[in-house]
Amino acid sequence: MKRMCRKGLLEQGGRLLVAALLAGLAVTVSPAQEDTPAEEPVPTLHVYTDLVQLPTLVLQGNQQPLRRSINEKQFSISIDQGPWFRVTHARLQGEDPISLSILLDTDAKDMMTGLSGSIAALAPSLLSAKDRVSIYAMDCGLIRSLSNAAPDSHGLLIGVNAVLQAWTARGKKSPGSCKQRTVNLWDALGYVAKQMAPLPGRRVVLAVTDGRDHGSTWKWDEVREYVQFEGLTVFAISNVPAIVTGPGRIFHTNDGYGLQVICQLSGGIVRQTYPSMTQAALQQLLTIVRQRYILEFPRPANSTIGVHGMRVKVAKGEDLFIRPSGISMPLPDATVLKDPTTVRSDPALTPEQGDRHPRKTR
Repeated sequence: MKRMCRKGLLEQGGRLLVAALLAGLAVTVSPAQEDTPAEEPVPTLHVYTDLVQLPTLVLQGNQQPLRRSINEKQFSISIDQGPWFRVTHARLQGEDPISLSILLDTDAKDMMTGLSGSIAALAPSLLSAKDRVSIYAMDCGLIRSLSNAAPDSHGLLIGVNAVLQAWTARGKKSPGSCKQRTVNLWDALGYVAKQMAPLPGRRVVLAVTDGRDHGSTWKWDEVREYVQFEGLTVFAISNVPAIVTGPGRIFHTNDGYGLQVICQLSGGIVRQTYPSMTQAALQQLLTIVRQRYILEFPRPANSTIGVHGMRVKVAKGEDLFIRPSGISMPLPDATVLKDPTTVRSDPALTPEQGDRHPRKTR
């Protein structure tokens, strides 16, 4: 998802002041403050450069972690089928704070056993005090325990046990599902995504589910569109049959197709696994999140507001599995552009946006 910096070069007398404010997905530019006396005004030159940040998943062709590092000069991006443009900078995400929502689907009942201990084991090695975690479970309704809380092993253990308490108690008395379930997978994912939209940091949804929906109001393609627009990334652990993928195409079986598309087109993946391997899958996915590349490049001079299709390629990386997060592009600040002291970015140094926008579903 994008981040933007705006730099103001102030005071010709040799004094440099950099003014930038990053807040989630929005950038607010405050008026320049001059310290010089009113009777001796100093001319001010404003230079603004908008930079977009794009978290990008890069794996081996078999969707396993990379065995080599990638130089930033190897990355290029294309926006809406526009010409390829080499990124300005690329780095590993590393310890950037993340906002993580864990969604547990009790329909995947074989994967719920021992899950609290598996999730608790993610802290502190993969989840630190800088991160924030929310925990949800789909049972007869949608239940939440932790809400944007700093994670620690004990707190995660209590949080998972709390959202699974009713399901666990019901299973001991009378195994089986709810008599009447009021929430389904796409509606639950949509609700969690809306709760995450205003949160800071790299925002990730991690779902443990069988990948099946049973009558949501939301369609899976609407969920896909929403998470792309908001710049959220969805990862999932599922016990459904694996779905075969190929370059630029997605082939599918009847189960899990919607989940696979939501994950991949938001910059994530589905990891199919056996219930006994759930803890290993959780740890691997969180490791993969930390190993994403953050690509940085200028906002196109011809950018338009709305959702844009992103393609990323790596030079000599034909064997790689690459999935960028969805991106939305705001228009430049009209007030800033009207300011006669504003120096605009050189269009020759920015990507050129194409004219093939992503398909709308709503």
